[in-house]
Amino acid sequence: MKTDIQIAQEAVKLPIGEVASKVSISEDDLEMYGKYKAKISESFLQSLEKKPKGKLVLVTAINPTPAGEGKTTTSIGLADALNRLGVKTVAALREPSLGPCFGIKGGAAGGGYAQVVPMEDLNLHFTGDFHAITSANNLLAALLDNHIQQGNELDIDTRQIVWKRCLDMNDRSLRNIVIGLGAKVDGFVREDHFVITVATEIMAALCLANDLKDLKERLSRIIVAYNRKGEPVTAKQLNAVGSMAALLKDAMKPNIVQTLEHNPVIVHGGPFANIAHGCNSVRATKAALALGDIAITEAGFGADLGAEKFLDIKCRAAGLEPDAVVLVATIRALKYNGGVSKDNLSEENLDALEKGIVNLEKHIENLKQYGIPVVVTLNSFLTDTEEEIAYVEKFCKDRDCDFALSNVWAKGGEGGEDLAKMVLNTLENKKSDFKPIYSLDLSLEDKVKAVATKIYGAGSVSYSQTAKKQLKQITEMGFGNLPICMAKTQYSLSDDPKALGRPSGFELSIREAYVSAGAGFVVVLTGSIMTMPGLPKRPAAFDIDVDDDGNIVGLF
Repeated sequence: MKTDIQIAQEAVKLPIGEVASKVSISEDDLEMYGKYKAKISESFLQSLEKKPKGKLVLVTAINPTPAGEGKTTTSIGLADALNRLGVKTVAALREPSLGPCFGIKGGAAGGGYAQVVPMEDLNLHFTGDFHAITSANNLLAALLDNHIQQGNELDIDTRQIVWKRCLDMNDRSLRNIVIGLGAKVDGFVREDHFVITVATEIMAALCLANDLKDLKERLSRIIVAYNRKGEPVTAKQLNAVGSMAALLKDAMKPNIVQTLEHNPVIVHGGPFANIAHGCNSVRATKAALALGDIAITEAGFGADLGAEKFLDIKCRAAGLEPDAVVLVATIRALKYNGGVSKDNLSEENLDALEKGIVNLEKHIENLKQYGIPVVVTLNSFLTDTEEEIAYVEKFCKDRDCDFALSNVWAKGGEGGEDLAKMVLNTLENKKSDFKPIYSLDLSLEDKVKAVATKIYGAGSVSYSQTAKKQLKQITEMGFGNLPICMAKTQYSLSDDPKALGRPSGFELSIREAYVSAGAGFVVVLTGSIMTMPGLPKRPAAFDIDVDDDGNIVGLF
C-alpha cells in the first residue's frame, strides 16, 4: 500500500495558473511561488466582494483518536466529488503547523487519494505565512522589552507582562523560561513564555481580519502588558503596528493550490482548535464563497472545539451563515470512545461501538442546537466491517440525520460521490436557521456556562481564584461583550482527556482567562491545556528524511 507522500509525489500536477483559471482567476491575478502554488492578489480579492456567494458547508468531526480521523481528507474528497458531479466547488482549508508534522498527528494535506499538492510544501514551509506571523509576534516582544530597557516611558509593570514569544514547533522546554540574564545591557531579568505560533493572537487576528486595514486596527488593540496603575498597554502605544503589518502584508493574501484531481483549494491561516479558534482565514472562506457554487471549509478537531468556535466566533466576526454541516466519524474513533485501546481499533467490536457511539450522538445534538442541517459521514477504513457500518447508519437514521459512507482516501472524488449527493440533497431540501449558542449580551461567566453545559455536557463550572479575578478585570476593562474562545483538550467532550464517550454532569474547571483584544475574543483555559505542546516519546520527526535525489520521505 502506497503512503500518502508516495501518492502525492507520483501525482501529475497542473501549473497553478491552469488550475486557477477553472474559477476565473487569471495569471495576472496570481503571485507565483514556483509552478504549483500562488497567492491571490489583493486587487482580485477586492473584486470578489460584490460577487454573489455560493452555499457554505462546514466539515467537522467527532472527538478524535490521537492520530486524527480524516476531517481534512473528507473536505478535499467532498470538494473533488462535487466537482465530478458538475458543481463548481472550492475548498478553503487551514495551513498545517510544523508542530504536529514533527510530533504525532502528522500533516494536514489530506490523505490517500484525497490530498492537496504539493503536499511536502504545504506541510513544511509553504509560502512563509507562519514565519511571517512568528516574526511579527516576536518583533512585538522585542519592542516591548526594548521599551523597558530604554527607560520605560509607559511605566510598564514588569510583573504584568502578558505578551509571549512564539515558535511553530512543539517544544515543552520553552513554556516557562527566564530572559535577560547577563550584564545590564542585556536587558532586565524576568520570567517569559513561548506559545506555539498557531496559538498566538496574531494568527487569530490575521485569520479574522477582512483586509489589511482591519488587520492593522486589530494589531493596534493587542494588549501586551499593564502599567503600574493596572491600565492596559497596547501594541499601538509601543509604535509596533506599522512594522508588524509590513511583515504580515503578503501573509494576508490567501494561497491557492490544487487537489490530486486538479481542483482549486484555498489554504490560508491555521490556528489550533484546542488552544485557539481553529478556522482558516475569513478572507479564504469569503473568496471560496465568491468563486464557486459551494464552498467547503473545515474547523479543527471535534465539533465541540472547532465547530463551536467557527459558529460562535468566526461566523459572528465575518457575517457568515453555514447552510449545512458534514460531521465526520470513523468506526475506529467510535470504538476508541467506547474504551478500546489504540492498538486494538482494527478488530470488530460491536459492544465498544455501541458504547462509543454516544459521542457521535452528542455532536449531532450539539450541531442541531445551532439550527443547521447535519450530514454524518463515515470515513471508511479497510478494517471496518459491514455489521459495524450498518449499525452506525441505522443509528444516524433513527435520529433523523442524513448519512453517507465516504471512501475518498482510497478512491478520491469517486469515493465521495455518495456523500456529495447527500450534501446536495440536504442543501436543496433542508433550510438552515443558524443562530449562535449564546448571546453576546451575556456575562463572560454565563457564556462559559452556556458552552460548558450545552456543548460539553457539564453539570457545573468552577473557577480558580485567578480566573475569577481575571474575568472580573476583563469585564471592567470593557471586554465583557466579546465571544469566548475555550481552550480544552480535543480528546474528550470534557476537560479530562481520559473521559471518553459522552461524559455528563461533570464539573468543568477554569484555571485562567485573558483577553485577546486584537482577535476580538476572551480566551478561557480549562484543565491542564497547554499553549505550547511537547513532542511524544517517538516523534514523527524520526521518520522524516531527504533522499539522495532531494526528495522528502517519511512525511505523512
